[in-house]
Amino acid sequence: MLREHRLYQADWLLRFYGFRADELLDDNNPDFPEDYDPKTDWALRNLDYFPLEINRASYEQLLRVPGSGVKSAHRILAARRMQALRFEDLKKIGVTLKRAQYFITCRGQYNGSIDLEEYLLRPRLALSSKKKTPDYEQLSLFPGELVPRDEAITAITGEL
Repeated sequence: MLREHRLYQADWLLRFYGFRADELLDDNNPDFPEDYDPKTDWALRNLDYFPLEINRASYEQLLRVPGSGVKSAHRILAARRMQALRFEDLKKIGVTLKRAQYFITCRGQYNGSIDLEEYLLRPRLALSSKKKTPDYEQLSLFPGELVPRDEAITAITGEL
């Protein structure tokens, strides 16, 4: 189910966020990782693109920031016409700062608690780091033995 969800997320990025297929998957990364949504995975592989100054970034650049969507990108563009935005303003706008803080600056200030290094960011941004075991169990088609082995042989051969 999670893999299907990743495909839907990638489709959304292709249709509405301006990503190209070769940006999301390539020969080195032929599958979507389970621990990261496709946009976060792209951002982690393209750290040279970040951090973006939120008060100067274009609409297309804002769409590539993990934690920012179409609605919040439009809101950022509208709000920064009035004043330079701060991190508190972004939270009110609807940006998910839990993810975005590592990829943006506001008024030249970086709010991420760690350096912009892939090996430091990956554990912080992993979606399944809290729960490694699935909360479901694959059900067996034949739970336990239906007929004990001795009785099955007797039933087949007819001998007692």
